[in-house]
Amino acid sequence: MNGFRFNKTKTTIPQAPASQAPALAPSPEPDANVETSSISGQRSSSDSDDKWEDSDFDLSSTEYARRGKELMRLINDLRSMGADTMIDLPTIVVIGGQSAGKSSLVEAVSGVNVPRDSGTCTRCPMECFMSSSAKTWSCTIKLRFDYDSSGRPLSRSKEVGFGAPITDKNDVDIWLRRAQAAILNPHTPAENFHKKTVTELRTINSTSSLKFSRNFVTVAIEDPDAIDLSFIDLPGLIQNEDQEVIDLVQELTVKAISRPNTIILTTIPMSDDIQNQQSVRLAREADPDGQRTIGVLTKPDTLGQGAVSARKSWIDVIEGHQHTLKHGYYCVRLPDDAQRTQRLSRTAFQKLEAEYFDTNPPWSQSTERGRFGIPAFVSDISVLLVKHIGKSLAKLKQDVERLLASCLDDLVALPAPLTSDPQVEVLGKVNEFCTAFKGIIDGTSSDKRLAQRNRALYADFKRDIRGTAPDFRPFENPKQYTPFDSLEPNETLGARNRRVRTMGLSEVRQAIKDAIAWELPNNIPYEAKTRLISQFTTLWTAPAERCLTAINEVLDDVIQGLIETHFGRFKVLQQLVSELISADVEEYKSRTRCAMKETLELEDRPNYTQNTDYLLTLRDKWLNKYRLGRREPSQYQLPDVTNALNYLAQAGYSGLTADDLNRLRPYNPDDFEDELIVMADVRAYFHVAYKRIIDHIPLKIEHSLHQALAGKVSVTLLQSLIVDTTAQGDFVERMKELVSEDPAIALKRDHLQARRARLQDYRRKLMNFSA
Repeated sequence: MNGFRFNKTKTTIPQAPASQAPALAPSPEPDANVETSSISGQRSSSDSDDKWEDSDFDLSSTEYARRGKELMRLINDLRSMGADTMIDLPTIVVIGGQSAGKSSLVEAVSGVNVPRDSGTCTRCPMECFMSSSAKTWSCTIKLRFDYDSSGRPLSRSKEVGFGAPITDKNDVDIWLRRAQAAILNPHTPAENFHKKTVTELRTINSTSSLKFSRNFVTVAIEDPDAIDLSFIDLPGLIQNEDQEVIDLVQELTVKAISRPNTIILTTIPMSDDIQNQQSVRLAREADPDGQRTIGVLTKPDTLGQGAVSARKSWIDVIEGHQHTLKHGYYCVRLPDDAQRTQRLSRTAFQKLEAEYFDTNPPWSQSTERGRFGIPAFVSDISVLLVKHIGKSLAKLKQDVERLLASCLDDLVALPAPLTSDPQVEVLGKVNEFCTAFKGIIDGTSSDKRLAQRNRALYADFKRDIRGTAPDFRPFENPKQYTPFDSLEPNETLGARNRRVRTMGLSEVRQAIKDAIAWELPNNIPYEAKTRLISQFTTLWTAPAERCLTAINEVLDDVIQGLIETHFGRFKVLQQLVSELISADVEEYKSRTRCAMKETLELEDRPNYTQNTDYLLTLRDKWLNKYRLGRREPSQYQLPDVTNALNYLAQAGYSGLTADDLNRLRPYNPDDFEDELIVMADVRAYFHVAYKRIIDHIPLKIEHSLHQALAGKVSVTLLQSLIVDTTAQGDFVERMKELVSEDPAIALKRDHLQARRARLQDYRRKLMNFSA
C-alpha cells in the first residue's frame, strides 16, 4: 500500500505489491462522495495515460498544483462565509482521544505549536488552512461564529479578525490560547484578550466561560515550505469530565464525521489496542465500510523490543491485513517533550522521524514504507482532498440551487412586507373582507362553501319535516297494514319521526267523538281536524332548531376562515375584527331564532291556505286512496295476515284469501266515510303546509341571518375602526398598531432573507470559480 509521494520539488512514485489497495486515480464517473479510489497502491495498465503516472515532476509548477490551490481556496472561502452550516463541504476532520497524540500530529502537519501544557485541552474546533503561495511565513488567526452562546445557529455567520498577522512561529501558541478564550467568552469583546498572558488566561472565571463551543478558531498559515492543505481539528474525546461535557464533545465529533463529504482522520495511539479506542469506534459507526476514514498511528516508539506480538499486529494493520480501510493507515513518530523544547525545525524533526523508521524493525522492514512519516502522510491527504473537492463541485452547486429554490419558495409563501400607509392597509383589508363575505353569502364568489353546505342542511330539514307526515291507515287494525305514505312513487321520504303515531279508523273516530260539541247531526267537528293537524305541526320545532344550529356552525366556520385569510398576518387587527364581528353574529343569530319561531307559530293557528285548488286536488287523491284501501285491503296487509291464512289452511280451511277474512265481519263502507274524509283533509293539509314550511324556514334564515349580517358587518367595522378610533385620538398610531406584523412572521422573513443572501453569495462564489 505504498502511497504516491507528491513532494514540493520532485516526486517519485514507488511500485506497490499486487496485494495492495487500488491507487488514488480519477474515477471514470464523478461522484459527490469521498474519493472512491485509495490514496496509494497498485496501478492497472489502463491507468498508463494518467498524468499522475509521471515518475518525476514538480508539483509546485504543475497544472495540478494551481488547480489544487484554487480548489482549496474556494472551499476555505465558502467555509469562512459559513457555508458549512448549510451545505456539506469537502473537509478533513481530525479526531482522537486525549493523549492520543492528536495535538502533536496537528503541530507536525501545520508546523506551529498549539497549547498543550498539563490541564490544557482544545475546547473548540480549530480550522487550519495551509498555503504555499507566499514567499515568507506568516499566520493569521480569526474567530468564526456560526452559533450563539446557546448553541443555536446564527442567521448569518460572523468572522472577525483576531490580532495582527503573526510572523514569529513562537507567538502562535499564546495567540491560540487567547483566541480560544475569546470563543469561550462570546459576551466579552474579543480585543480584551489580545494582551492577556498565559497566567491571566488561566485565571479567567470559569463560571462565566463556556466549557466547550461549536464556534471556530481559524488559523491561516502561509508557509513556502508547506503543502497546500486544510483540515479541522476537533476537541479531543474526553472521559474525566462532567457527563454533559463528555456528551457535548462526542456529539460535536459525531455530527462532524457523519457528513458524507468528510474525510475522517482518526488518531490512534499504538500504545493501546485498536479495538479499545473510542475514536475508531465512532469513525466505524459513521463510515461502516471504511470508504472515507484514514487511520493515523502515533507513538510507535512506546512499543519496546519485547512487544513482538503488538508490533506484528500493527504491521498487519499498516499493510492492510487487519482492520482494513480503503485509504489505509499511516504511521508517524511525533516529537517528544524533550525534542520539542529544543525547538528544532520542521526539517530536523522529519529527519529524526525518517531515521527512526529506517533503523527500527519491524517498521524498517515493512512492505509499506511509503506509509511511514509525516511528509508522506501530508502529501497524500492533500492529493485526496483536492481530488475530492473537484469531484464534489457539481453536487455543491446543485445543493446550493436546491436550497436557494426552497428558500425562495418559503419567502413567496409569506405575506409581503407592509409598504402602504397603515390607514390604507386597514381600510383595504376591511373592504376586501366585506366584499368577500357578501360574495360568499350571495353565492357569487368562487367560494361556494356556505351555499353548498347550507343547501345540504336545508335538504336534511326537508326530509325531517316530511318524516312528520300523519300516518293514517284506513283500517280498524292499522298496524297490520303497511303505511299509506305517499301519492307519488318517486317521492323521497324522510326518516319517520318517532313521535308520529299510527292512526286507524278507530283512532280517528275517537278523535271526532272527542271534538263533538254543539254540531248538528252529520257534521264533522272542525276541531277534530285542527287537533290532528297540530299533532304534526308541533313536531316541526325540533328539526328547525337542529337546522339553525348547524347553519350557525357553518357561518362561524366561514367567518373565522375569512378573518384568518384577510387579517391573519396582522394579529392585533385580526383579534379586534373577530371581537367586533362576533357581537354582530350573536345578535343576528338571536334575531333569526326569534324570526324562525314566529314562522313556526304561523302554522299553529289558523290552519289556512289560499292554495285551495292544490288542497282540494290532494284531498280527492287521498280520499280515493283511502277508499281503495278499504275495498282492497290485501295489497296493504303485512306478513302476519299471510301467516294466519297458512294456519287456517293447515286446519283444513284451504283456499281462503285476505278478503275472505275481512268478510267474516259484515262491513258497510259508509260506516267510516266520515273518518276517511277527516284523514284525507288532514293529510292533504299537511302536504300544503309541508311545502310551505320547507321554503319559509330556509328563506327566513337566509334573510334574517346571512343577508342582514352581510349588510351590518361593513358598518360595524368602519364605525369601530375609523369613527370611534378617530374620536379617541392617536388615529395614526392606532392604525400602525392594527397592522403591526406578527413577530413570528417578521422573524421568519428576516431569517429567510438572511438565508437567501447567504445562499446567493455561495452560488456566486461557485459560479465564478473557473479553475
